[in-house]
Amino acid sequence: EVQLVESGGGLVQAGGSLRLSCAASGFTFDDYAIGWFRQAPGKEREGVSSISSEDGSVYYASSVRGRATISIDTAKNTVSLQMNSLKPEDTAVYYCAAVLPFRARVGQLVPRYPHEYKYWGQGTQVTVTS
Repeated sequence: EVQLVESGGGLVQAGGSLRLSCAASGFTFDDYAIGWFRQAPGKEREGVSSISSEDGSVYYASSVRGRATISIDTAKNTVSLQMNSLKPEDTAVYYCAAVLPFRARVGQLVPRYPHEYKYWGQGTQVTVTS
């Protein structure tokens, strides 16, 4: 059974930093994609960042580009999202999700939309106070 477990959420002041982690287990594929999504109250779930284990290709939403860094430890099947210069509008439940397997075709971008992902974690709350 595929499991995704998020950790690292919490309460932080504006301008602060958080490091979110997603531990994936229950599969044997070497090639996969992991994405981070967030959902604020009353809003749709949106993609934040994603990464491919195959070649390390990454995606960042424009709202976090320059403030977020995604990384992957393929030996541990763990993906981390470092977020700096946090803003109150970053407040949301953050989810990690997986595409299993994922091998990019020529020209294919790393998945970035919720409908592309089948497996989801339970989420971790991030609250940024002003």
